[in-house]
Amino acid sequence: MSSGILSRRDFLKGLCAGSLALAGCSPQLAGTRRAKKMPNVILVMTDDQGYGDLGVTGNNLIRTPNIDAMAGRSGSMENFYVSPVCAPTRACLMTGRYNYRTRVVDTWVGRAMMEPQETTVAEILREAGYETGIFGKWHLGDNYPMRPMDQGFSESVVHRGGGIGQPADPPGGEGKYTDPILMDNGQPKQFKGYCTDVYFGKAMSWMSECTAQSKSFFAYIPTNAPHGPFDDVPEDLYEKYKAMDLSNRNFPQDKGHKLPADDDPDNRARIFAMITNIDDNMGKLFAKLDQLGITENTIVIFMVDNGPNGRRYVAGFKGMKSHVHEGGIRSPFFFQWPGVVRPGTSSDRIAAHIDVLPTILEACGVPKPNGLELDGRSILPLLQGKKIAWHDRTIYIQSHRGDVPVLYHHFAARNQRWKLLHGSGFGRENFEGQPEFELYDMAADPLEQNDLAAERPDIVIAMRKEYEAWFADVSGTRADNYAPPKIYIGTAHENPVVLTRQDWRHAKGRPWAGDSNGYWELYAAKAGKYDIKIDFPAATTDGEVLLEVSGRKISQTIEKGETSAKFTDMPIDKGPTRLMATLTLAKATKGPWHVNISW
Repeated sequence: MSSGILSRRDFLKGLCAGSLALAGCSPQLAGTRRAKKMPNVILVMTDDQGYGDLGVTGNNLIRTPNIDAMAGRSGSMENFYVSPVCAPTRACLMTGRYNYRTRVVDTWVGRAMMEPQETTVAEILREAGYETGIFGKWHLGDNYPMRPMDQGFSESVVHRGGGIGQPADPPGGEGKYTDPILMDNGQPKQFKGYCTDVYFGKAMSWMSECTAQSKSFFAYIPTNAPHGPFDDVPEDLYEKYKAMDLSNRNFPQDKGHKLPADDDPDNRARIFAMITNIDDNMGKLFAKLDQLGITENTIVIFMVDNGPNGRRYVAGFKGMKSHVHEGGIRSPFFFQWPGVVRPGTSSDRIAAHIDVLPTILEACGVPKPNGLELDGRSILPLLQGKKIAWHDRTIYIQSHRGDVPVLYHHFAARNQRWKLLHGSGFGRENFEGQPEFELYDMAADPLEQNDLAAERPDIVIAMRKEYEAWFADVSGTRADNYAPPKIYIGTAHENPVVLTRQDWRHAKGRPWAGDSNGYWELYAAKAGKYDIKIDFPAATTDGEVLLEVSGRKISQTIEKGETSAKFTDMPIDKGPTRLMATLTLAKATKGPWHVNISW
């Protein structure tokens, strides 16, 4: 198979004829027949799988036959954009709005929590009579009122934090992709099997129950694979890829594209094993839909959340996860709906994560709630190949570390022809000096090889002004627009409340390092006496724990080897408050791992 951007189109042409039969419709019926019952919707989004990690996008070494076949049965968007990192994409996807409107700014230290007043696609569909379920990665808040079960999902089986293997892991489940401890409708529960298999298995069981009750469903399956860590991967698939030569020389080379020098075939084998495991589960999913007799009335969407988690083949594009060049923000987008979306239909119009919610609403015949303002627009007519008036627009992508977005810092603005960007780096809270804009004619130069910023200052100035207006608009969505949401305690919805480093506000050291510390912004729904248990790694010496909450301070001695300290009947006033715990061991201070609050 040839590589590069055109390879997916060529692949789709080869599959299209056979896929009409698989879709259960004739060419004459495709795009004209709708089922009477509201269609089911399944949205699958993988984590850190790049645009080039599929056979259908030109990767001739990875095995993804089920997703490749799905692409042949689907409508697709050729220029589909996501954010360069996890949580921002998820906020846009769930709300149809730019993440800067939702208070989601970053991926950790409290900046991946989404404003509870935002309206999610799950809330809208649930109100319309759908059953709604999430199975996998949420990454928009682990505590009330920001959990998926608080944001419209009637069934919720998710891991905490931004991934398994992070500080939000429940005790005993640290880094366990196999037999993980997940939050089952808010309660920790250990499951058997590999995490991706668990998500799909739970989703399919739940879909079967919904179908038996003649209920339409929305199933959101956001896997945490192939996000790291990579030590716990499907062993059989890993062994198969390990036996292959996955070095750079075996990947297709595109004009102007250079694979990275940091070639790591073993790591690549582990990632590919995780991706093929996802593909195997996609095959099981399609078989289940056939078994239940609901294939024709079920929409299945496949996409990824950002670029690849490492420098590897990305179909000729520059960049990877966290970059605003194409390799960091381009996603495949396949939309399978037999009888309504003709297999092989493809649109080159620009689209993005903000368009998914309005597209699903139109497909389901569910009206947008009155007063809800969206940034996205429905792309269903494009997926159906309809000839409609489609006005050009500019899509904006921006993400970087920190509490508050910085004008011009690590952004891209893309209209149908032009792309303006300042790739100042995701990992910094700010940038030095003046922005160094890059400008690309995406129609003539989709691989971003020829920077035209110096030659076309008129385009740079025009797009910069449009970006500035967008930045001001999203930054003024609500009062105190970038203040992080507060975690609630003292409610009937969550007791105990478990606080982790995922959502603390950073105060000292590197945010997740052992010597770091932070505090949590809370809201006490009622005044009263609370029990607070502070968990930490085994103390290496005798020491002290200092608890500060609701304007009060209290300390407790700890002995070498202890792993927790308990404070009972701690008075906390009603309203906003701040909690911080500090361990002092041999004159060194650090924060806890988890804090459990009950009442």
